[in-house]
Amino acid sequence: MVVKSKRGRRRYIAFTVDESLTKETLIARFRTSKVPFEPRVIQCSEGWCIIRCEPKEREDAISIMKAVDPKSVSLRTSGTVITLRNRYPELMRLRPPPKRR
Repeated sequence: MVVKSKRGRRRYIAFTVDESLTKETLIARFRTSKVPFEPRVIQCSEGWCIIRCEPKEREDAISIMKAVDPKSVSLRTSGTVITLRNRYPELMRLRPPPKRR
């Protein structure tokens, strides 16, 4: 069985955001606002952000981000986070350290 058939496809959206916004504050803003779903924050620091959602939720995720942070600008959507990090070197530089297993 293919993994995609179990968990479904995902989309990663890169944003420029307010430089003071951190991953923790963005998650807190999602939780306090009245949004239909909460996109998963992959990384957010120094004015750059990546969130994850399902393909059908893409437009809603961009709208939610705009509501939570009016300064945010959607740059690009991709099926893989690596593609976004390769396209925008700042995202690669700011990525969090890998989790130890």
